[in-house]
Amino acid sequence: MFLRKMLFVLILSAFVSILFAQETAENEYIEQDWAIGALLRYATIPFATGDRTVASFVPMMFFEGERFFLRGIEGGYAFYKADNWKLSAMGRMRFFDFPKEYQNLLMADNVLWGLQFHYEPLPLSYMEVEALSDLEGHFLTNLRAGFLKHSGLFHIETYLQAQMKTAAFNNYYYGLTITDVGPGIEWSAGVLTYYHLLSNLYLFGTAKLTFLDKNVRSSELVNRDFNFETFVGFGFANDRSYVDKRVIKTKAFIQFAHGWATPSSLADIIHFRAKKDTTNNKLTTLFYGHPLTDNLFGFPLDFYLMTGLGYHWPVNQAYALEAVVAIKAFYTFSWPIRWRLGATEGMSYVNRIPYVERAEMRRKNYRPSNLMNYLNFSLDFNIGDIFGGKQLKRLWLGYTIHHRSSIFESAQQFGRIKGGSNFQQFHFLWNF
Repeated sequence: MFLRKMLFVLILSAFVSILFAQETAENEYIEQDWAIGALLRYATIPFATGDRTVASFVPMMFFEGERFFLRGIEGGYAFYKADNWKLSAMGRMRFFDFPKEYQNLLMADNVLWGLQFHYEPLPLSYMEVEALSDLEGHFLTNLRAGFLKHSGLFHIETYLQAQMKTAAFNNYYYGLTITDVGPGIEWSAGVLTYYHLLSNLYLFGTAKLTFLDKNVRSSELVNRDFNFETFVGFGFANDRSYVDKRVIKTKAFIQFAHGWATPSSLADIIHFRAKKDTTNNKLTTLFYGHPLTDNLFGFPLDFYLMTGLGYHWPVNQAYALEAVVAIKAFYTFSWPIRWRLGATEGMSYVNRIPYVERAEMRRKNYRPSNLMNYLNFSLDFNIGDIFGGKQLKRLWLGYTIHHRSSIFESAQQFGRIKGGSNFQQFHFLWNF
């Protein structure tokens, strides 16, 4: 199962990199539609448990490319487009709402993969048909109709949805493989909105009310007729009060890095107290950075959509592959040569839990998670400023902290874990 998930992510990451390279062949970039946010998810628990609600912290990334897109808890690639319709391959996170003390044991949040047909019959309206399934074959179909409204600083999207679920889907996600539930159709109404506070600062919010199908409502494990879900938070995005996209100075990059694990925490590493990993775990990574913008609130900050692959060298187990999608920011300063500070937020998926991470989870009595939050901190300097030469001005040498974790048990989609893994790497970065 993990290998099939990883294969999809690897193919998608490689394809996205090729796509971006084609789009930027003239070495000139325009500001992109992007956002990064921190949201709190609040949802009711449909099952007959002591807890009635559950909350989770959900970092989100947004990007609208010509074909590739990220929209918070979903992403995909539109492989066919016409004037008012498109067909996309996509994946969407499905949250399994259960009392949080059991979420690490169950690890039941999942990604549903499939196809989406999107049609716009009239301006500011759309219809969608989706056929989705997890990798175990639990299948559903969504029919959705929505309307968009732009009103000053507000953007509002409302929709109605019918979700047709197979017996296998309901038996697994609502019967918990304990009891047969049978197929059913559930109905939802939802709203998505963002509010432009100022410049690059936005408020984000969504809410969805779902009327569960008759078979689910009749299950002895379920004690609700309705489910409610909401996301509320804030984030940074391109200033959408400007209609015309401007040319930006930021250039794409490729980064190659290699380094070693440390059992020390991120705080200890930052305070120069990192310890050596006695098992000598190593990680090699290759990243591609696609330019998003060159300023935030008027300050000179370079933002990138960053996709990459990592190879965890075999130590006491087989090798592991890692795929990362993230948003990275650079701040450049001179002292007396050019230096850059970098910070990254995103998601990391491994097909096999790296040994250093598995050992920590065993010590802390957690079930490890393949999907985790990703952080990256870097410091590099420009080689050309030291040795001269026009081409060397594009080359940077630096130090990187590569960090996987689950945000102190606050994120159910990452397994409610405290801890993860840290690698210290040296890197070469080449700007196109």
